[in-house]
Amino acid sequence: MGSSAGSYARGVAAIHKKYQSAIKHAKTRQAVLNAYWKHKKESENLLAKHLREEMGEVKRIKAKMEYR
Repeated sequence: MGSSAGSYARGVAAIHKKYQSAIKHAKTRQAVLNAYWKHKKESENLLAKHLREEMGEVKRIKAKMEYR
């Protein structure tokens, strides 16, 4: 899980940095909302990818163990 967790944390930081920048530069209420919706979608996609990778790791570990 080590490198996966690190890349996830870096991904979250990058997405959050872009979001904060977009919020600061927004000139209209709609621009603020658009920045939020884009940020939300990127965050959800990254989390889904991260959880898929973790489940793959769980399945690999389980496959090496014998049933009791």
